[in-house]
Amino acid sequence: MAIESPSTSAAPAASPPVASMPPRLSGRARLVLFVLCAAQFMVALDFSVLNVALPVLGKDLGLSTTGLQWAITAFALPSGGFLLLFGRIADLYGRRRLFLAGLTVFGGSSLLATLAWDPASFLAGRALQGLGAAVIVPTGMSLLTTTFPEGPLRDRALGISGTLLSLGFTVGMVAGGVLTDTLGWRSTMGLLALASAVVLVPAPKMLEESRTTDRPRLDVPGAVSVTGGLLALIYALSTAAERGFGGADVLVTLVLGVTLLAAFVVVESRSAAPLVSLPMLRRRTVAFGNLGGLLTFSMMSTVVFVLTLYLQEVLDLSPFATGLVFGVQGVLSVVAGMYAPKVIGRIGARRTLALSLLGQGLFIGALLGLGTESGVWLATAAVSLASMCHLGAIIAYGLTVTSGIPNEQQGLATGLVTTTQQVGLTVGIPLLGVLATTQDTLFDGVRTVVAVAGAVLLAAGAAVAAGLRRS
Repeated sequence: MAIESPSTSAAPAASPPVASMPPRLSGRARLVLFVLCAAQFMVALDFSVLNVALPVLGKDLGLSTTGLQWAITAFALPSGGFLLLFGRIADLYGRRRLFLAGLTVFGGSSLLATLAWDPASFLAGRALQGLGAAVIVPTGMSLLTTTFPEGPLRDRALGISGTLLSLGFTVGMVAGGVLTDTLGWRSTMGLLALASAVVLVPAPKMLEESRTTDRPRLDVPGAVSVTGGLLALIYALSTAAERGFGGADVLVTLVLGVTLLAAFVVVESRSAAPLVSLPMLRRRTVAFGNLGGLLTFSMMSTVVFVLTLYLQEVLDLSPFATGLVFGVQGVLSVVAGMYAPKVIGRIGARRTLALSLLGQGLFIGALLGLGTESGVWLATAAVSLASMCHLGAIIAYGLTVTSGIPNEQQGLATGLVTTTQQVGLTVGIPLLGVLATTQDTLFDGVRTVVAVAGAVLLAAGAAVAAGLRRS
């Protein structure tokens, strides 16, 4: 992709060196960035637009309060389980090709979810949406990092991507409330079908094919073990949140998931073309960066989920009013996304990641002050400030993990980044959902989740700071 820089041929001798001026994006590169960011925006929209509609959706389709998490998990299960596989397939056979296929699947499944006639058809649509997202996210990120070289341009591109990720979340929460109150919950899924069509129309013309120069064989044993392991583990955690850990299916799939993931490590250590490079994982920046990403996504998604239930079920807010609460959160996240690259430029991505995790933990901990009669203003302020830190952590961990990685391994690195993101979004809600659903009241469950999430993030910030200091 062409990157334009000011010409140096006519620069007067007394002028500052033109080479010090930052390069500029060509017009086509700007359009490519728009297409890729719009796709990420759409996936972020999917994660948030349904949150506000969950109570209404549950009553319409017959899903219980504990079963509502499956509206989220049905999407996150395949999107987290298949990310590494599709990221590697895209590296080998063409990122553009897979990206367009993912958009098509996502759009069609969104239409199915819109027209769903019972819980099974709705959850099937959500699962296919997740499969489409599992293709879109890693291919889109790989296309971005291979289009924009490491340095200021990539920092800027990732900053814009992270900002639009938060903007998608914001628009989703607000639009979800407005659409649910006016047109019903089905319109939230219809919006996603429309959005995928809008992105799919210009994408074939804007994107150029990208793949690795060599063509190693696909690591089939690694793909089977990691995909099966993630699916089994996520299913076990999701089911345990609804019925507890005593069920036979939970125990069997939990053991199966751990066993397959352990087998995956063994397979990768012996594979000539591994899905995950174990030497790459031994890089402190990759290991601790992904740890920070995993925990910031898992804890924040869980807090937003339980706050949605708290605002509507405990404080009796309408879906529209709930959407406005999270709208404030998203606006401040967008502001954070605008300034995060500047902060990173001054103190570095590693310090930004550690400080963002610590700040996120502190502000989530402030939610312990919520009450059963009031708490809207505290919820709005605390979750908004926590989300500003969350956005800083998102951008910082992506830069931390992908910095210093050769271009031919960017698919592997970005696959780890996006897998961390999706697995974090997947496991947080079911894992902490066990804590929320086993309390005497929903309010007690919200306080328990908030306390655990805050403590986990504070510990993560300290661990990342210590781990990256020595790298």
